[in-house]
Amino acid sequence: MGIGELDREAHVPEVTGAAAAPRTLAEALRARGDEGLAALLRARPDLLSPVPNDLTQLATRAGTRGSVVRALERLDRFALQTAEALAVAQDPAPYPVLLGLLTGDEGDAEIEAALPGAVALLREQALVWGEDDRLRLVRTARELLAPSAQHPSPTGLGPTVAEATSGMSPGRVQEIIAAAGLPTTHDPVSAVAALTGLFTDRDRMGALLDTASPDALSVLDRLVWGPPYGEVTAKPAAPVQWLRDHGLLLPVSPRTMVLPREVALHLRGGRAHRMPEPLAPEPGVLREYRPQVVDSAAAGQAQLALATVEELLKSWDRGGPPVLRAGGLSVRDLKRTAAALDVSEETAAFWLELCHGAGLLAADGEADERYAPTPAYDDWLDLPPAERWALLVTPWLTATRTPGVAGGQDTKGRTLSVLGPDLDRSPAPEVRHRVLGLLATLPPGSSAEPESLFARLRWERPLRGASAAEEGGDLRSRLARWALAEAELLGLTGRGALSGPARALLNLPLAEAASAGALGGGVELSVAAGRAATLLAPLLPEAVDHVLLQADLTAVAPGPLRRPLADALAVLADVESKGGATVYRFTPGSVRRALDSGQTATDLHEFLKAHSRTPVPQPLAYLIDDVARRHGHLRVGAASAYVRCDDDTVLGEILADRRSSSLGLRRLAPTVLAAQTDPASLLDGLRSMGYAPAAESTTGDVLITRADAYRTGARTAPVPVPDGPPTPDTTLLGAAVKAIRAGDRAATAVRKEPAAAPTAAGALPRTSAAETLATVQAAAMTGSAVWIGYVNAEGGASQRVIAPVRVEGGFVTAYDHTADEVRTYPLHRITGVAELADDQV
Repeated sequence: MGIGELDREAHVPEVTGAAAAPRTLAEALRARGDEGLAALLRARPDLLSPVPNDLTQLATRAGTRGSVVRALERLDRFALQTAEALAVAQDPAPYPVLLGLLTGDEGDAEIEAALPGAVALLREQALVWGEDDRLRLVRTARELLAPSAQHPSPTGLGPTVAEATSGMSPGRVQEIIAAAGLPTTHDPVSAVAALTGLFTDRDRMGALLDTASPDALSVLDRLVWGPPYGEVTAKPAAPVQWLRDHGLLLPVSPRTMVLPREVALHLRGGRAHRMPEPLAPEPGVLREYRPQVVDSAAAGQAQLALATVEELLKSWDRGGPPVLRAGGLSVRDLKRTAAALDVSEETAAFWLELCHGAGLLAADGEADERYAPTPAYDDWLDLPPAERWALLVTPWLTATRTPGVAGGQDTKGRTLSVLGPDLDRSPAPEVRHRVLGLLATLPPGSSAEPESLFARLRWERPLRGASAAEEGGDLRSRLARWALAEAELLGLTGRGALSGPARALLNLPLAEAASAGALGGGVELSVAAGRAATLLAPLLPEAVDHVLLQADLTAVAPGPLRRPLADALAVLADVESKGGATVYRFTPGSVRRALDSGQTATDLHEFLKAHSRTPVPQPLAYLIDDVARRHGHLRVGAASAYVRCDDDTVLGEILADRRSSSLGLRRLAPTVLAAQTDPASLLDGLRSMGYAPAAESTTGDVLITRADAYRTGARTAPVPVPDGPPTPDTTLLGAAVKAIRAGDRAATAVRKEPAAAPTAAGALPRTSAAETLATVQAAAMTGSAVWIGYVNAEGGASQRVIAPVRVEGGFVTAYDHTADEVRTYPLHRITGVAELADDQV
């Protein structure tokens, strides 16, 4: 925005009549009530950083390019189309002209009904100001939305006749108006005005087009809806030449012609947009289910989500994969995680990012950095299932990290890694809330037709779709598609329909659809999450304390197991299949794992007998006894490593086995073998050969392998990247409006200027120390207010309106109308003082 525009939009006139139409944006803001100013600051919170000193500064800030761009990006499609129509209209534009640009000659009842709301929205956000007979679009917005060769308008319109002929020779202009049947003029300005009058006169314009050939009309048809520019040869065809001679096409360069805006509007029937969209598209219903079916399906998915998170983090109990040098998880480790969870890589990325966002997973921060669960994971495990679910979905709603973009590339061509940097997409939380909010507008138990949902989101924020160049498409639609899939994985939706707990989480009514404006509702998210957990708890299956042992060395858990039983069984057996009933399989390796943890065969037999509703099968008992009989027969310790055994024939078998060649074994004594490898590798090698060795300490005692988990240090969850300044609360808005009003009163107060030293407009008053002291003392005695200039300790200058109460000791104590509080000012920092005019006292 140029200096002249700032002056036009922010200048404060000396006298403004109460009923006079505003002449500047600052005057329009000054005429608003406190609620109107609060609505502006709520819609455009960037205007609050920092709080403007007065309304003139607020108007100036509201016209800056960055702020206007942010405001335009948050407009819905029809409000944006309204602003685009104002950008191609005359400035200022009467309301009927704007209405005609949107409805065209034929009119449109829906547009007529929706336009007042769109204009009111643009006024509220200070993008449009002025009365209905003089609507003005803020100049920065006009520059952004008006057609130009470098930035075509979404309307498809080109420049006006005056703009297109600005560099044309006067003789050429006279030739055009003569070919159009108009009398020649004495100057190009009147000639352009005459040509414009012809193109905006429907009758005369229709008569001119009646003389055009079908081929010439075909050329106009190709340009009428944009783009309005076309290339021509050095010797254009006859139809193009006719259009050029009559000014229906105007040259912008030797090889480029443009269709003037007035001609295009005539051919369009006066409509600026090909397809105005005054009404938001409604999401369509894909399928309908009973709400109980939806809640049951969602609860089942929520249970699966808890099991998946637990399985993932338990597999990383002893430390997960390493962190890449640039941050994040390698593609190979992501594939391994996906295979372990039996899900796709995209789904595995979601679970990893979910755990990371909930603070359950982090890098350990060591030199050889690895991922591992955090201490918060142990606390999470101790909570009831419904509360654990709430602690997963709450950070998901507000997270800006987007696992869906992993695998793509950033602006520098680097691959984006799961758990790595640059995965934040600030619109993600808003899109998730809008997707769930739109699902809530459907009848309970109804799932939405996805494309209609995406169309609604595009209508609500048409400029936000492809805001990031690297996304390669409609970002909001992609975020919405991911939000639908992730909500189903988390159990917020069941069969695509919003569940009862999800409505509670979003503070939506449970029995009826809620409007989009109900989101948030003034209820803290943590309170809403507790309410959602309460509704989910009875829908989740109760934990069981028993299993069903079978003769094929498997155990069936008929439901989710209680925590101690689940932990113990996970050591003794391997999970074979998951679902409504989990199947565990007992193997020699799993039994040896239990023995390594310090349990004996007797302990295992008693454990199974106590927790099985069926008798312990004989094959399982034999398996435990057989593994226990061989467990610890061999002893491995550190020399580099050694093996000792009381039975020297067993050591002879190991030496004779070809598979032991890689271990570098040699006999030191009849019952001792030395190895050229470390104890852990030696243990693994012997176990792969079918033996069951036990590790021992330097004193010869058997080392018991506890299932102790490795944890990172205390870690905080990643902080979401805000999508611009946060929306201010009611208290902050009230204080900000009060401060702006007070500052504006001080800035616009009419004061009496000293006769000897008149003060320039906008400058601080200058008076001598004696005059300053005398004036403030007189004001303290009479109880009147004065206008002062003040310089604080940091050198910042300001002007204030104060009512002195006491003057003593080199200080003046006064009620500061600007700050709306009593303050004390050193007299030596007051640059000058002036009395207020009589009508301001």
